[in-house]
Amino acid sequence: MLHLTDGESVAGTLRQSAIPGEVAIYGDLMYEGPTPAGLTGEAWRLSRARFLSGFMFDTIEDAQRYLKACDDALTAFSPHDEVVIWLDHGLSRQLILIKVLDWFSRQDLKDVKLSLICPGRYPGVDRFVGLGQLTANQLASLAGTRSRVSKAQFEVSRAAWNAFTSADPMMIERFLGTDTSALPFIANAFRRHLEQFPSIDGGLSRTEGQALSILREQGSLPEPRLYVAVQRLEEQIFMGDGSFYRILTDLSTCRRPLVEMSGRYQAGQRTVTITQVGRDVLEGRSDHIALNGIDRWLGGAHMKGETAAWRWDRKSRRLAAG
Repeated sequence: MLHLTDGESVAGTLRQSAIPGEVAIYGDLMYEGPTPAGLTGEAWRLSRARFLSGFMFDTIEDAQRYLKACDDALTAFSPHDEVVIWLDHGLSRQLILIKVLDWFSRQDLKDVKLSLICPGRYPGVDRFVGLGQLTANQLASLAGTRSRVSKAQFEVSRAAWNAFTSADPMMIERFLGTDTSALPFIANAFRRHLEQFPSIDGGLSRTEGQALSILREQGSLPEPRLYVAVQRLEEQIFMGDGSFYRILTDLSTCRRPLVEMSGRYQAGQRTVTITQVGRDVLEGRSDHIALNGIDRWLGGAHMKGETAAWRWDRKSRRLAAG
């Protein structure tokens, strides 16, 4: 048996459990950075590595090695009787799920059984944020809930992956108009993804807006406290602190900074203060994109320049052309 999950938090706990089998990781966090359609193998890894080397890895080579190990975890399926995918309801894990299922849908599995464990809650846990918060015994209790991946799940995953990697994010809107029930968490995950597009009123992503709102209400905060406060506003946590600190850095180093940093230079050890420009943007008197431009990948969509090609309308909860 081969168990696939998204990171060492779950993988390490699985290894401590009584569940038999090998454990491997596919951990590319695709909620940010380029995921362009049509790239596979080395070209895909290079595209991702160029982005990830800026903050998660010291060099492009380190990032490429990690991504190659992720791909190798998938291709190691054939000697096993069963592959069990452990991924929960959060955005980052749902994106890995559709990529992995899309990949498996194009393989000759022969007699290998492909199973899925994908919980959205756990009994007795008031706020279930993911498999990473469970103990070895709790994970072991889920082993018997696994179900064989169905034809419908393969089909929805292929459609979801095609929509996510499309250069036109309106494909996601169209996907959300279809029957996605075979993967019950993908619709909410995609809606949260769309909320990361610049808003029509101010040009802030949901994460940026939440951070600035907290700073306006509470005053200056150390980065770790701000991160925790922002995550409390999320229905399902999907972003690690490193990604969040990078967003704060971008807000502090753009042409017209929305926040100021003080204290140590190292991310995670700084204090964050909202600027007057940040207040103006948050309150709709100015627009972040008009002031600072944009260079951001969200899925297969690349927004670059002085305007945003797509904006998120919070009232209608739909994506609109910029």
